[in-house]
Amino acid sequence: MSFRMKNASSGMGVADHSRDTFVELQRKKLHRYVIYKIDENKKEVVVEKTGAPGETYDDLTASLPEDDCRYAVYDLDFVTEENCQKSKIFFIAWSPSTSRIRAKMLYATSKSRFRHELDGVHYEIQATDPSEMDLDILRERAN
Repeated sequence: MSFRMKNASSGMGVADHSRDTFVELQRKKLHRYVIYKIDENKKEVVVEKTGAPGETYDDLTASLPEDDCRYAVYDLDFVTEENCQKSKIFFIAWSPSTSRIRAKMLYATSKSRFRHELDGVHYEIQATDPSEMDLDILRERAN
């Protein structure tokens, strides 16, 4: 098996910083969201941006590129019907229809391995346009 085939099937590596930043969101609540991108030169998933605890879901969606793929993790706080404060972590695979085919393939083949590294994600959302990751959809899934 050539290196190229092996790499395509296993996806990208995951930078330690990417894992650590997820743990900061999950356990320490230092971030509301984290946006990850694939660094093709380093052949790994790296942190592109983090959102401060006070930032909103709109801040996350506004930070996603219109024509390129990304992974994002969002910590959704909500109140249940029983009036309990809860938090659920969403993994979002953003793959807009306007992205390059190569980018879509790269993100698709790397998703499962990367997602596996993020222990503690509750829900996964695959979105090709903003309507597929509307905040109401996240709230519906969380309840």
